[in-house]
Amino acid sequence: MKGNVLKLSEKHALSVEALTIAFPHGDRLLVALHGVTLDVKRGELVCVVGASGSGKSTLLNVLAGLERPSNGRAHVHGRVALMFQEAALLPWLTAAGNVELALELRGVRNPARSRMAAELLHRVHLDGFEKRRPHELSGGMKQRVALARALAQDADVLLMDEPFAALDAITRDLLHEELERLWTQTGLTILFVTHNAREAVRLGDRVLVFTSRPGRVAHEVVVELPRPRSLDSPELAVIAGRITDRLKQEMRDGG
Repeated sequence: MKGNVLKLSEKHALSVEALTIAFPHGDRLLVALHGVTLDVKRGELVCVVGASGSGKSTLLNVLAGLERPSNGRAHVHGRVALMFQEAALLPWLTAAGNVELALELRGVRNPARSRMAAELLHRVHLDGFEKRRPHELSGGMKQRVALARALAQDADVLLMDEPFAALDAITRDLLHEELERLWTQTGLTILFVTHNAREAVRLGDRVLVFTSRPGRVAHEVVVELPRPRSLDSPELAVIAGRITDRLKQEMRDGG
């Protein structure tokens, strides 16, 4: 049995089995996720797409250890970092300071900490902005800092909760390119939550389609389009259209 567990952890970066999450809601329980089972292999970039309220963010919170399962299990095999829709930078720290804080929490001491923060900001193309505070940065720049901070945690798995949803289309497309480049370079495993079918097909090796509440995996799409992919690609649009149709059907079925 121990050998089987070891083989599973070597193959998969995260695994979820029969996961159910329910929250008290007045005099009853609100079921956010019901019987969710999924695995993500090491080095995979998997997208979860679903309507609002389908439990996508709850799934990430459980994997990050922020919520406890009501039933079932969810496990990340290795270190995990979580990136939100909002950059959540500390406003009194510079871009470099926000990244350095993550390094400090890892136990990295100066001067190595300052050097590593500069290198990470360089990787997300923020050279020259190291001393800027969050209010001096655009939305896209803030998310680049948040990405550098996530990378500073030296995680094996990066959980991303609609990190580009609030950005304009051009900035979002540029950050798609940056994320794909960093993913290729680092070998990170990424679980990326979105409500945007095109974004999911643009980024994912696989796309998991969630039902409306309670959330569960209703459908899996393996994306075999060559990389890099374009949001304007007709082939991408066809796959995204099928996923959108499936989401609409799940919403109708869910009432």
